[in-house]
Amino acid sequence: MSPVFPMLTVLSMFYYMCLRRRARTATRGEMNSRRAIESNTRALPINVEIVQYAKEVLDFSSHYGSENSMSYTMWNLAGIPNVYPSSGDFTQTAVFRTYGTWWDHCPSARLPFKRTPPTFCSQDYVELAFEEPVYPTAVHILETYHPGAVVRILACSANPYSQNPPAEVRWEILWSEAPTKVNGPQARQFTPCIKQINFPTNLIRLEVNSSLLDYYTELDAVVLHGVKERPVLSLKTSMIDMNDIDEDEDEEKYGCGMDTLNKQFSIVTLREWPTNGYFDKLPYELIQLILSHLTVPDLCRLAQTCKLLYQHCCDPLQYIHLSLQPYWARINDTSLEYLQSRCTLIQWLNLSWTGNRGAISVSGFSRFLKVCGSELVRLELSCGHFLNETCLEVITEMCPNLQELNLSSCDKIPPQAFNHIAKVGSLKRLNLYRTKVEQTALLSILNFCSELQHLSLGSCVMIEDYDLIASMMGAKCKKLRSLDLWRCKNITESGIAELASGCQLLEELDLGWCPTLQSSTGCFTNLARKLPNLQKLFLTANRSVCDTDIEELAANCTHLRQLDILGTRMVSPASLKKLLESCKDLSLLDVSFCSQIDNRVVLELNANFPNVFIKKSFTQ
Repeated sequence: MSPVFPMLTVLSMFYYMCLRRRARTATRGEMNSRRAIESNTRALPINVEIVQYAKEVLDFSSHYGSENSMSYTMWNLAGIPNVYPSSGDFTQTAVFRTYGTWWDHCPSARLPFKRTPPTFCSQDYVELAFEEPVYPTAVHILETYHPGAVVRILACSANPYSQNPPAEVRWEILWSEAPTKVNGPQARQFTPCIKQINFPTNLIRLEVNSSLLDYYTELDAVVLHGVKERPVLSLKTSMIDMNDIDEDEDEEKYGCGMDTLNKQFSIVTLREWPTNGYFDKLPYELIQLILSHLTVPDLCRLAQTCKLLYQHCCDPLQYIHLSLQPYWARINDTSLEYLQSRCTLIQWLNLSWTGNRGAISVSGFSRFLKVCGSELVRLELSCGHFLNETCLEVITEMCPNLQELNLSSCDKIPPQAFNHIAKVGSLKRLNLYRTKVEQTALLSILNFCSELQHLSLGSCVMIEDYDLIASMMGAKCKKLRSLDLWRCKNITESGIAELASGCQLLEELDLGWCPTLQSSTGCFTNLARKLPNLQKLFLTANRSVCDTDIEELAANCTHLRQLDILGTRMVSPASLKKLLESCKDLSLLDVSFCSQIDNRVVLELNANFPNVFIKKSFTQ
C-alpha cells in the first residue's frame, strides 16, 4: 500500500473527530456566535435585557494621569460618558501611559521574552465592576480619540461585591483580535460580537495594544448589556463552518487553561512506545533547538507523546527564559509547584499580571523562588497584587544575581517593604512606577545599588523631596542611562543641577508634568549642556519651555531622537526648524497644544522633514 493512504486515513479520522466535537458543542448551545453559521435559532426563555455602565474601576496597569486627580485617569471609565460622541483630546477620558512603538526604540526598552504566543499581544489592561451580574449579550466601548487599541475583552466569574470569596475564579474570553489600524482619530462606539458564556458576570476586563496608534487612545465609558437568566439557544438545524475548526478555540479549551497544563505538568507515566521514530537519530542539541520555538502549552502537549520528548520538554534548559504573563488568568500555586523542577536554571521570569484574587499565595511564591531563584537575572512582577513585604524579602534573599526587577503598578506593597531592595547591590534596572515607595527606602536603594542604569519613579507620590533623591542619584548612580520622573511634583532646578552634574551618561529623561521646573531658572539649558548623550527628553506640559531651551538642545544634544514639549506657549517655528536641522536622528516631536505651532506650521515642517513624526493633538 502507498504510504500516502495511512496519512489520508489519519487526516480523515481527525476531520471526523473535529466534526463530532463541533456538533456536540453546537447542540449544547455554546458555539461561538461570531463564527458559527446557524439558522432558525431563538433564545429561550425571553429575558429582559439589563443595560449598565461601569460602577467602579477595580484595577489597571497604567494611566497617563496623576494618582491624585481625575484628568486622563482610568477612573474616568466609571459611570456615564463624559465626552462621547465628541472627538478629540479630553482630560475627562481614560488614557493609558504609552502609544505607538516609540517606547520600544529608546534606551530604556527591554528585550522581549521568547515563546510568547502570537495570539497574546496585550500591553495594558483595565478591570471594571458593574452593579448586576448578568450573562453578557453585548459590550459597548465608547472610544473618543484614536480608537482601535482594544484587543481582548474578558469576563470573570468572581463577583467583586460578594462577601464570600469564590472557591475558584474563572476568566473567559468574550472577544479577541489582533490590533488594527483605524482610519482617523474620530470617536466611535465599538461593539464586537462576543462569545456566550455559562456564568453571570459583573467584572469585565479590557486589554489593549496601542502599538499601531499615532497617539494615545482615549476611552470614555463601557456599557454592559446582559440578561439575568442564562439564554439557551434552540437549534432546529445547524451547519458547521469548517473555518471554525482552527487552533484558536483549541488554544482556549486545551492550551490556555492552566488547570490542563497542571495536569500535563504532573504526568509522570507515559504509554510505552516501541520506538521514538527518527527522533532517536537526531542530536540532543538539535531537538532542544527545535523545541525552543514552542510555547509552554505546546511543550506540555508534546511531553505526552513519548519518553524521549518528555525528557526534552522537561529539560531545565528549555526554561531559561519563561514568560507566564500570557497565561495570567490560570497561573496559581499549583502551576508554580509543577514548574519548579523545570525552572532550576531559569534566568528570566515574567509573572506580570499573575496571582491576583488569591491565585498565588505568598507561601507558594516563596517556595518557587527558594528552588528557582538562585540564577534569576530578570524578574517581571508588574501588577502583582499578591506581593507583600515577605515576598520582597524572599526575592532579595533567594535571588543574589538579580539585575532587573519590575514592580510597576504593584500598589499593594507596603512602603516599608521597599527597604529590602537595597540588599540587591547587583541591580541594573528597577521599575517602581505607581508604587508606594517612600523617600527613606529609596535613598537606601540608591546608596547601595550603585550599578543602576535604568530607574523608573513615575507617579511615585509618597516621595517628599525629589531634590534630595536627585542629589543622591548624582552622587551614587554614575552609570544611570535612563530615568523616569513622570509627574514628580516637587523637583526643582537644584535637583536637576545635581542630577545633570553626576549622571552625565543619561540618554533618556522623562520630566513630563513636573510643574515646579521653570525655564527661567536655566534648568533646561543646564540639562542640554551637561547631557550631550540625550536621545529621549520629555518635558510634557511644561508651559515655560522656550526658544532658548530648544536652541540649546539643537546645539548640544545632536543625538536626540524623541522630544515631547506638549503644552508650551513659548516655542516658535524658527527654533523648531533649527532643532530639526541639527538633530538628524529625531523621529518623534510632540508639539500638541503648543500655541505658536498651528496646523499650517506642522504641515510645513512635515514637508521639509518627512522622517520625523510631528504630532499636533486637537480638541473639538
